[in-house]
Amino acid sequence: MKRPQTPPDPQSVLSRILDSGDRGKAISLLGNTALGPYDHRDRYVHWEKLRHLPTPAGYTAEEHWYLVKAARNPRTVLNQLVDVAETPFWFCKPGGVDRDLSWIDQHASGAVLSDTAIQDPVTKRTYQISSLVEEAITSSQLEGAATTRRVARDMIRSGRDPDDHSETMIFNNYKAMVFIRDSKNEVITPSIVFEFHRILTEGTLLGEDADKAGRFRSKEDDICVHSGDDIVHVPPPAVELPARLQRLCDFINEDRFSKADYIHPLIKAIVAHFMISYDHPFVDGNGRTARALFYLIMAREKYWLMEYVSISRIIKKSPASYMRAYLYTETDEGDLTYFIDHQLGVIRAAIEDLQSFLVKKAREKSRILDMLNASDVGQVLNHRQLDVIDHALDNPGIEVRVKDHQNAHGTSYETARSDLLQLVDSGLFRQFKAGKALVFIPSQKLYRLKID
Repeated sequence: MKRPQTPPDPQSVLSRILDSGDRGKAISLLGNTALGPYDHRDRYVHWEKLRHLPTPAGYTAEEHWYLVKAARNPRTVLNQLVDVAETPFWFCKPGGVDRDLSWIDQHASGAVLSDTAIQDPVTKRTYQISSLVEEAITSSQLEGAATTRRVARDMIRSGRDPDDHSETMIFNNYKAMVFIRDSKNEVITPSIVFEFHRILTEGTLLGEDADKAGRFRSKEDDICVHSGDDIVHVPPPAVELPARLQRLCDFINEDRFSKADYIHPLIKAIVAHFMISYDHPFVDGNGRTARALFYLIMAREKYWLMEYVSISRIIKKSPASYMRAYLYTETDEGDLTYFIDHQLGVIRAAIEDLQSFLVKKAREKSRILDMLNASDVGQVLNHRQLDVIDHALDNPGIEVRVKDHQNAHGTSYETARSDLLQLVDSGLFRQFKAGKALVFIPSQKLYRLKID
């Protein structure tokens, strides 16, 4: 991906027109309020794209850009967060941003999905663990982890040690997501960010970087961001990192209700995500650390549903647009609205993914219950047992151990063991010993029920 073209300076566009003596065009530009901050397809576009779009009648592409930029005021300036040239970052809140903030407020922190298993105290733990695993896998895959999703899930469910670098990345990410759940009431400090990085990169930094988990990069570290042979981002010098991270933590912790310049907590979380990636404070794992910090802020701000969704799953579908959102901000005067707009879309899509997943799981549960009710099983099965049956039907020949079941549902060892033994009593599973461990496998009876 090439670095986007830097947009023309709007004031220079106006000055050229004034210098040319075309006062009519200048008055037309200054008085035109018909155009909003979006393009004709309701997108918050960068100059890189807008210069190729049809222009309003009578205007050049540069004059069209002037009108769009004029509509992107007023702006909220974040004086404590600056780029490498010490220019403050800023954002505006056009209608689309306010619309998405309102939608996410309603769906991620309010009383939503009231008729789904996610609000059931018996089943919510299962869905939470599933989402933690999903985010751990996809966030690591964004940064190069090559393990398949099935192998990664089996590793976390079984509790076995990682076998290679990719599995270690994923397992570390899972531990970081658990750390978020346990730290959501803490004040966010540089020490917590360091702990995130230490957890995320322990055992994955190689060679001369092996001792840099949870530590700032040094001036000797080459951490320019490349896309192919092109350098697309040069982060701030290492000497500035302590002050920059402290300012970011102060920005996050600032009492949002005590000032007139209120900043929505979701925007704060997204800006923090951006700033960690922009500053690149570590030799590796900056993206994972940025996404983990986003989750921590969301958890601290009581966006409870975010514990059940994976933003990395959505980002992984279009990583190029994720990178472009960073670069558009950097090349257009520090306008964070590009990144905010992109991430709000990601969050909405992740929540909608969860809703679709829950509908699908409800249908699967209903199908399994109908199948069992038509058989001679003769006992009521709980949601954990139904989940094991569903997993077995999709994965013939699967082997389940008590620890797998325990980790998948966040229950006690005895409860997990009891679940599986009841499935043996019902004739749906068989058991045997592998060393000292009990292993449970689906029976032919279970597969016959599916066929019947």
